[in-house]
Amino acid sequence: MKFCYGMNFEITAANAALLRCAAEYLEMSEDYREENLIARTEVYLNDVVVQSLEKCVEVLCTCENLPPIVEELGIINTCVEAIAMNACKEQLVSGLSTLDCNGESTELKTGSLEWWIEDLSVLRIDYYHKVITSMARIGVRPDSIVESLMHYAQISLKSIGKCQIWNPARPNSNSGTTENEQKTIVEALVNLLPTLKSSNVPLSFLFGMLRMAIMVEATVACRLELERRIAFRLEMASLDDLLIPSLRAGDSLFDIDTVHRILVNFLQQIEDEENEDSGGYESDGLASLGHGSLLKVGRLIDSYLAEIAPDPYLSLQKFIAMIETLPDYARVIDDGLYRAIDIYLKAHPMLSDHECKKLCKFIDCQKLSQEATNHAAQNERLPVQMAIKVLYFEQLRLKNALCGSNGDGFLSQKISSSVPSAAMSPRDNYASLRRENRELKLEISRMRVRLSELEKEQVVMKRGMMEKSGNGKTFFTSLSKGIGRIGIFSGPGGGKRRKPRGSEGKSGRSRRYSVS
Repeated sequence: MKFCYGMNFEITAANAALLRCAAEYLEMSEDYREENLIARTEVYLNDVVVQSLEKCVEVLCTCENLPPIVEELGIINTCVEAIAMNACKEQLVSGLSTLDCNGESTELKTGSLEWWIEDLSVLRIDYYHKVITSMARIGVRPDSIVESLMHYAQISLKSIGKCQIWNPARPNSNSGTTENEQKTIVEALVNLLPTLKSSNVPLSFLFGMLRMAIMVEATVACRLELERRIAFRLEMASLDDLLIPSLRAGDSLFDIDTVHRILVNFLQQIEDEENEDSGGYESDGLASLGHGSLLKVGRLIDSYLAEIAPDPYLSLQKFIAMIETLPDYARVIDDGLYRAIDIYLKAHPMLSDHECKKLCKFIDCQKLSQEATNHAAQNERLPVQMAIKVLYFEQLRLKNALCGSNGDGFLSQKISSSVPSAAMSPRDNYASLRRENRELKLEISRMRVRLSELEKEQVVMKRGMMEKSGNGKTFFTSLSKGIGRIGIFSGPGGGKRRKPRGSEGKSGRSRRYSVS
């Protein structure tokens, strides 16, 4: 109205999109008057708004309530591209300041990231998706994009409370539209995650998004993508990360199926890496790194099994499925597995003998430590056959220790069996050598564990002997020093006195060892 009557008025970021749409609808173009409203709003958008990231965000916020004509006019695309370009400029300025002023660069970089990330969190998810996509195309750092995604998720998904996660039967106060919006936000954020190799997305954020995706019932593709990303770095996860609550009524307390799929994905990636590396012998270093990750995951899964074992609603089938998914070479010792199975047997006393035997068959008695073996031999919850088996292998191990073999026969057998056969292809020979090399490494690790146990026992025995004979030993030591000093000045007679004391000391030591 002011423009039509020639009155002064101000075009701002809050009304620029509105005026541009109204001018388009009223056909206020240059055909009817110079510097008409369409031209004036276009000049403001192209010369003022696109130069400022904050003004572009403000214009996009006003476009949320405008009709579809706002997108036809190109206002949204113009603001999106301007936001991405301004963010890229800020990134470049931060990089140059890092080179110029080392001490102040960190504060400047952190401040520049914080302000535009905070501004983008007010955008609607469809506009935010367009902005992040444009940023990734222009070349904004993936780490900055990940930080923006985390902040946006924290702001937009905070209405999902923990009480809803642990009590799914509680009625939800949010409307259906809000639930659909949350589902859309989760799926869009997962779709915007950078590639695995270009950025390092925190595992805590991935697990949090997976919990959200399960709760809002996101698409299967969305959940599988999160599980695949988690499996890529599963060895870095913690036990608390894996304790995902189950939302299905009548099911176990924790979501076992999701963790099982993550574990299967991890093992598949390890197998794929080994198959890719099987073309040459120089890749043995990569294989050893994969095996180290597998051992870490093995310890993590054993801790997870012990944590979920007390759940009275956990079925035996799911528990066994988690156990047998890990290969044998993923565990150096079976103490963690034995502990988890023992907890499960204690929490489920109604299991039949057949089910107990079926569960205990996964324990390798030869991979139990001395402490676990002693506990298993006296454990009344284990089947009788299992206890007999434990005692047999413990007796065999003691016999080998006394004979001095301690696994030498096993190693010689492995080395002799590792000679490649002429009838096998080179690739099969290499795969066989890799497998036997892995078994040898595991056996050496077990021998180290056993050696450390023997060293601990030896220290305990020495400490006990020292405590028993400490006073007498101190007395004889001081007495021998005194006699030695006398012998220096008494000539050859001193040597004759020391000889019977030396023979007496030896006989005393021999008597002490023979008694122990």
